[in-house]
Amino acid sequence: MALPACSVIIRCYNEEKHLGRLLEGIAQQTVKDVEIILVDSGSTDGTLAVAARYPVKVVHIAPEEFTFGRSLNLGIQAANSELLVFASAHVYPVYPDWLEKLLAPFTDPQIALVYGKQRGGETSKYSERQIFASWYPDDAQQYQESPFCNNANAAVRRSLAIEHPYNETLPGLEDLEWATRMMNAGYKIHYAPEAEIIHVHNETPRAVFNRYKREAIAFKHIYIHERFGFLDFVRLSARNIVRDMQNAAHDGELARSFGSIIWFRLCQFWGTYQGYRYSGPLTWQLRQRFYYPNGLGQTSHGVERPVKPIDYRAIK
Repeated sequence: MALPACSVIIRCYNEEKHLGRLLEGIAQQTVKDVEIILVDSGSTDGTLAVAARYPVKVVHIAPEEFTFGRSLNLGIQAANSELLVFASAHVYPVYPDWLEKLLAPFTDPQIALVYGKQRGGETSKYSERQIFASWYPDDAQQYQESPFCNNANAAVRRSLAIEHPYNETLPGLEDLEWATRMMNAGYKIHYAPEAEIIHVHNETPRAVFNRYKREAIAFKHIYIHERFGFLDFVRLSARNIVRDMQNAAHDGELARSFGSIIWFRLCQFWGTYQGYRYSGPLTWQLRQRFYYPNGLGQTSHGVERPVKPIDYRAIK
């Protein structure tokens, strides 16, 4: 039996509101022979009922056993294709050639991982949209020097993921840790901006703080000599708030986003400070990618493509 063109692995918990849009987006891709694997960690809403409307293989993981790395490894073991796509349950592709663009770079045998562009949705805070624009530029980066990537929208080779499983002990950033190991082994990381998704977030200040604290804790385990001190918190909070305010004024969004810019950036960097508290100095490349804002007026408003976006208006 022929193997599927790719296996899409979705980590999921109580995503009834968002999952259907992602699954419909997969159904409308130009790549048709797709295996979909949902790794569910004990959803109690209608998530599994939504999944049942599509050709989805469900893999279960107990909530008390969940880590990001462990759930990925379970999905990888259940997959049949050599090319694996990772997608968060609260993302959805913008264009019908999302998978096509994400998988195309694997013609180069040196590439271990490809990740695509992310943009915020209607509920995303202004500062988070600034982060997406900074982390995921419009220009391609075929062979980047840092292991930066994100498993909300990425693809890897299954053979490598089986031989080198994801770290199951980290509280986050399992993607960065895996990419670091692959680059140390001589493989390449590719950024494909045309493989674009919308990443839906509508987080409270507490949730933003917890997310960045968790990722910082993971980062200090990956890079044991890294540090992020109180002065870093003050300096980077102030720098990003000022720059976000300037860009929001330029975009005509300052009045609407003024409050969220302040609390988002403070929660982001206070969480980072708490997570890195017992760690050492950040590498310059990753410091640039994770923390430093775009220049004034560098907000990305998208690149027009000769491809009609997917119409999600009928998706519930």
